[in-house]
Amino acid sequence: MSEGAGILSGERRIEWLEFDRRIRKAAGGFAALGIGEGDTVAVMMRNDLPFLEACHAATRRGAYAVPVNWHFRARELAYVLGDCRARVLVIHADLAREVGDALPAGIPVIAVATPPEIRRAHGIAASAGSVPAGVLEWESWLEAQAPATGPPAPPRESMIYTSGTTGVPKGVRRQRPTPEQAAAIDRMRRQVYGIAPGMRALVPGPLYHSAPNAYGLRASLMGGLVVLMPRFDAEGFLALVERHRISHAFMVPTMFVRLLNLPPEVRRRYDVSSLEFVVHAAAPCPVAVKRAMIEWWGPVLVEFYGGTESGALTVCDSAEWLAHPGTVGRIVEGGTMKAIAEDGSEARAGEPGELFMRLSYYPDFTYQNLPEERRRIERDGLITLGDVGYFDAEGFLYLCDRKRDMIISGGVNIYPAEIEAAILALPGVADCAVFGIPDAEYGEQVMAAIVPARGAGLTPEELRQRIQERIAGYKVPRRIEFRESLPREDSGKILKRALREPYWRGTGRSI
Repeated sequence: MSEGAGILSGERRIEWLEFDRRIRKAAGGFAALGIGEGDTVAVMMRNDLPFLEACHAATRRGAYAVPVNWHFRARELAYVLGDCRARVLVIHADLAREVGDALPAGIPVIAVATPPEIRRAHGIAASAGSVPAGVLEWESWLEAQAPATGPPAPPRESMIYTSGTTGVPKGVRRQRPTPEQAAAIDRMRRQVYGIAPGMRALVPGPLYHSAPNAYGLRASLMGGLVVLMPRFDAEGFLALVERHRISHAFMVPTMFVRLLNLPPEVRRRYDVSSLEFVVHAAAPCPVAVKRAMIEWWGPVLVEFYGGTESGALTVCDSAEWLAHPGTVGRIVEGGTMKAIAEDGSEARAGEPGELFMRLSYYPDFTYQNLPEERRRIERDGLITLGDVGYFDAEGFLYLCDRKRDMIISGGVNIYPAEIEAAILALPGVADCAVFGIPDAEYGEQVMAAIVPARGAGLTPEELRQRIQERIAGYKVPRRIEFRESLPREDSGKILKRALREPYWRGTGRSI
């Protein structure tokens, strides 16, 4: 065991042998609750040690771990618990206090005391972090269980619920991989995520999201060091990299933006030379942002494109990206991807189309209780995530946008991601989102919600002029509004449905 190995959250560290002991005891406890093959264990926690323990214990029983977005309110949680038929809920104590009265009857609840580092990061009172009366407490419940014996069941992937931006969340229930499929998935994750024995990994993103979940669970089997951040903080991230000599991390572009917004003297204060492999995905990364990160950290950034349903389909390292700025890489071994044009034909090089894809070795899936939704996204054996992109002549993929986020103004397709990248490259802009709002003449017009950097003193007129220097005039936002913040998921994805809804309310058009 290397120096400083184990799993770390705040000042709490658990060694690997103890971690394994606790997983076996939790698996034994789940068995006593009757949880077995194909059942579900719901986990509603922020990044914490018991999150990993509960997920690994569930898969040891042949069950699905079902990570639940901790932002969910009682009604949303109740929907997921009922939809996945959860046999037990493991939940942070403060969250249990918030949703306890609305939990479905008959589902055992095991509460984890909310630890100090999470309370500090999220502004939770100490009293709210204690386990409520009448609820099982994780530590005492765990120690009372007989450890599971015998070999663990072949592992299943977590059942991740999509964000539900077009309706109710959909649970992705994947078949168990064969040994051959599991070996191929491991090879892919080594190439794309950098997963390797002895890695010193930092997990700043929420474990309830698909890629951080897969990354964190797999990293916690590698025998090195895994550091959990209770909540991303730019300077705190740099401090953890230096303190623990972090070699690997999974990030999203929003984190890069926040790091680059730190004052130069703060950025220079921390030694990040230990970083070897920083993987990022989940949202488009503006070219200027990624170039600045590579200049700062060196050629350690690796980007991939994929989704909960598909797995990782493309990948590119820093050298490939610098030679093809803006790309998300080429198709991985065993992958198939096609850009399908509006007329149903396969798009030519440079021509955008809706992306359809599949990994040959990735086990198939269905949406829990929604097989018709699964059929809807398939075409000729390939599935779509709803993204639009194009391939260049060398096979490098470039994303345009989400198909549902595309703006159609006067019959012309406009991709917000391109406009957002141009705006984010401007001095004085901290964050932005571009989306379509109603227009009596053109059907839609381009709108930008912008968060100015502190003290920037921007005006809409000045911004329009500077934006028009970078992109065609018809793409320049006709309306610009300044906001203090934008609604984002913890993954960094902007909740554009929430931004659009007030403008489309009462128009009779679906958004």
